[in-house]
Amino acid sequence: MSALESALALQIRGVNLPAPEREFRFHPVRKWRFDFAWPAQMLAVEIEGGVFVTGRHSRGLGMLADMEKSATAMMMGWRVLRVGGKHVKSGAALGWIAALLETK
Repeated sequence: MSALESALALQIRGVNLPAPEREFRFHPVRKWRFDFAWPAQMLAVEIEGGVFVTGRHSRGLGMLADMEKSATAMMMGWRVLRVGGKHVKSGAALGWIAALLETK
Protein backbone atom coordinates (compact mmCIF):
# COMPACT_ATOMS: atom_id res chain seq x y z
CA MET A 1 0.00 0.00 0.00
CA SER A 2 1.43 3.37 -1.01
CA ALA A 3 1.58 6.38 1.29
CA LEU A 4 -1.14 8.07 -0.78
CA GLU A 5 -3.39 5.02 -0.51
CA SER A 6 -2.85 4.95 3.26
CA ALA A 7 -3.64 8.65 3.50
CA LEU A 8 -6.87 8.31 1.53
CA ALA A 9 -7.94 5.25 3.54
CA LEU A 10 -7.43 7.23 6.74
CA GLN A 11 -9.45 10.15 5.37
CA ILE A 12 -12.30 7.84 4.37
CA ARG A 13 -12.42 6.29 7.84
CA GLY A 14 -12.26 9.75 9.42
CA VAL A 15 -15.50 10.93 7.85
CA ASN A 16 -17.39 7.66 8.27
CA LEU A 17 -17.88 6.91 4.59
CA PRO A 18 -18.67 3.29 3.78
CA ALA A 19 -15.51 1.21 3.85
CA PRO A 20 -14.15 0.43 0.39
CA GLU A 21 -12.71 -2.85 -0.73
CA ARG A 22 -8.97 -2.51 -1.29
CA GLU A 23 -7.15 -3.97 -4.31
CA PHE A 24 -10.50 -5.12 -5.69
CA ARG A 25 -10.26 -7.41 -8.71
CA PHE A 26 -13.11 -6.32 -10.95
CA HIS A 27 -12.53 -8.29 -14.14
CA PRO A 28 -13.33 -12.02 -14.41
CA VAL A 29 -10.31 -12.82 -16.62
CA ARG A 30 -7.77 -10.02 -16.43
CA LYS A 31 -5.87 -9.48 -13.19
CA TRP A 32 -6.84 -5.81 -13.08
CA ARG A 33 -7.50 -4.33 -9.66
CA PHE A 34 -8.81 -1.03 -8.35
CA ASP A 35 -7.03 0.72 -5.48
CA PHE A 36 -10.41 1.33 -3.81
CA ALA A 37 -13.83 0.01 -4.81
CA TRP A 38 -17.39 0.22 -3.63
CA PRO A 39 -18.88 -2.67 -5.66
CA ALA A 40 -22.50 -2.06 -4.64
CA GLN A 41 -22.26 1.49 -6.02
CA MET A 42 -19.99 0.45 -8.94
CA LEU A 43 -17.53 3.18 -7.90
CA ALA A 44 -13.77 2.73 -8.18
CA VAL A 45 -10.89 5.02 -7.26
CA GLU A 46 -7.45 4.79 -8.79
CA ILE A 47 -4.62 6.83 -7.28
CA GLU A 48 -2.16 7.95 -9.91
CA GLY A 49 1.17 8.12 -8.12
CA GLY A 50 4.45 9.15 -9.70
CA VAL A 51 2.81 11.47 -12.20
CA PHE A 52 5.82 13.78 -12.30
CA VAL A 53 8.60 11.21 -11.97
CA THR A 54 8.14 9.30 -15.25
CA GLY A 55 6.95 6.16 -13.53
CA ARG A 56 5.26 3.29 -15.35
CA HIS A 57 1.86 4.98 -15.37
CA SER A 58 3.14 8.18 -16.95
CA ARG A 59 5.02 6.60 -19.88
CA GLY A 60 3.49 5.55 -23.18
CA LEU A 61 2.83 1.83 -22.70
CA GLY A 62 1.76 2.24 -19.08
CA MET A 63 -0.66 5.00 -19.98
CA LEU A 64 -2.14 2.93 -22.81
CA ALA A 65 -2.58 -0.04 -20.47
CA ASP A 66 -4.31 2.20 -17.90
CA MET A 67 -6.60 3.56 -20.61
CA GLU A 68 -7.59 0.03 -21.62
CA LYS A 69 -8.28 -0.89 -17.98
CA SER A 70 -10.40 2.24 -17.41
CA ALA A 71 -12.33 1.84 -20.67
CA THR A 72 -13.08 -1.82 -19.94
CA ALA A 73 -14.22 -0.98 -16.41
CA MET A 74 -16.53 1.75 -17.71
CA MET A 75 -18.00 -0.61 -20.32
CA MET A 76 -18.72 -2.99 -17.42
CA GLY A 77 -20.68 -0.18 -15.71
CA TRP A 78 -18.03 1.07 -13.27
CA ARG A 79 -17.54 4.75 -12.52
CA VAL A 80 -13.77 5.19 -12.31
CA LEU A 81 -12.37 8.20 -10.47
CA ARG A 82 -8.68 8.80 -11.13
CA VAL A 83 -6.93 11.06 -8.62
CA GLY A 84 -3.40 12.30 -8.03
CA GLY A 85 -1.43 12.98 -4.90
CA LYS A 86 -2.46 16.65 -4.94
CA HIS A 87 -6.12 15.61 -4.81
CA VAL A 88 -5.56 13.22 -1.90
CA LYS A 89 -3.48 15.70 0.10
CA SER A 90 -5.91 18.61 -0.40
CA GLY A 91 -8.99 16.55 0.49
CA ALA A 92 -10.49 17.06 -2.98
CA ALA A 93 -10.48 13.31 -3.67
CA LEU A 94 -12.39 12.66 -0.46
CA GLY A 95 -15.00 15.25 -1.42
CA TRP A 96 -15.43 13.73 -4.87
CA ILE A 97 -15.79 10.24 -3.41
CA ALA A 98 -18.41 11.42 -0.90
CA ALA A 99 -20.39 13.15 -3.67
CA LEU A 100 -20.21 10.12 -5.95
CA LEU A 101 -21.32 7.75 -3.19
CA GLU A 102 -24.37 9.99 -2.63
CA THR A 103 -25.38 9.90 -6.31
CA LYS A 104 -25.74 6.15 -6.72
